[in-house]
Amino acid sequence: MRVLLRNPSREIEIAGRRRVHALLTELGLNRESHLIIRNGTLVPGDGLLEADDVIEIRPVISGGS
Repeated sequence: MRVLLRNPSREIEIAGRRRVHALLTELGLNRESHLIIRNGTLVPGDGLLEADDVIEIRPVISGGS
């Protein structure tokens, strides 16, 4: 699968299928701190990502006044 990471922007290839939580663990990323997006839709932590998916991983950004 093609994984697009943000902040810093980079792209990596991962072979095979993975559950979201397994991919994040493999990449050393915290599930609560990142959003996983496939085709414009958020994917839950137990969602299955297929080998031919293109996904984007974005860090959660909070703010306020």
